[in-house]
Amino acid sequence: MPVAQETVLIRVGHSPDPDDAFMFHALANDKIDTGHYRFTHELQDIETLNRRALKGELELTAVSLHGYAFVTDKYALCSCGASIGDNYGPMVVARQPWRIDDLKGKKIAVPGTLTTAFLSLKLLLGDAFQFEVHPFDEILNIVAAGKADAGLIIHEGQLTYQKQGLHLVVDLGCWWHDQTGLPLPLGGNAIRRDLGATAMKEVTELLRESIRYGLDHRKEALKHAEQYGRDLDEARTDKFVGMYVNDWTIDFGQRGREAVATLLDRGYRAGIIPNPVQLEFI
Repeated sequence: MPVAQETVLIRVGHSPDPDDAFMFHALANDKIDTGHYRFTHELQDIETLNRRALKGELELTAVSLHGYAFVTDKYALCSCGASIGDNYGPMVVARQPWRIDDLKGKKIAVPGTLTTAFLSLKLLLGDAFQFEVHPFDEILNIVAAGKADAGLIIHEGQLTYQKQGLHLVVDLGCWWHDQTGLPLPLGGNAIRRDLGATAMKEVTELLRESIRYGLDHRKEALKHAEQYGRDLDEARTDKFVGMYVNDWTIDFGQRGREAVATLLDRGYRAGIIPNPVQLEFI
């Protein structure tokens, strides 16, 4: 008789937003066979997850690629689960129709200093701006109320900022593409090294299977994702998910890997990331 394998608990951290919900739908709702792995889900904003990754708290966690630069001793990157903006990405918005130079010296509300959005903004402006950290889903309201001069927005705010009369100053994904010819790799999933090589590979494949399930059962997965889409109707939820769950999400691919390496190298050369980053994809 075969010996039953001991159950392995995998605590998963991801953001309460439509693209992550779409990606993890199959794992969260028992749509695929996970064998002896049992997944539990903890939904928190990406900056909180970045901070938790510094302590190695979760076995599998969404992480900003900027944040990943600080946890390579504890985590490897899954080759699937990427959120990549191909000529689009985080945006800086303001109440006035400013240009990039107008941001210098201004106070910008940001969703966290370990986010890739913040790294991109630092690469653009250097130290020529002030910032305050706020939860990502409060930034549009803060800017609209005049409590900050501009806001660095991520997630679905990229599709809704105009509803609050705000103006786009710069799309950092477009800026990055103009600078490098590459997509802007924003986030990924990191898997903890102490699980061991076999479990790291098996859990990564289950994540890939969950992503494929969502893409193959789009309507069903979108219905699950809709509950996390603040101010998004069905059509905009579909659009937003399509922006960040696609072929890049199945696998970074050669171009995606090059984009990650380029981003982190530029962050290091600019003095934003303290050490060169050795990338390992599972």
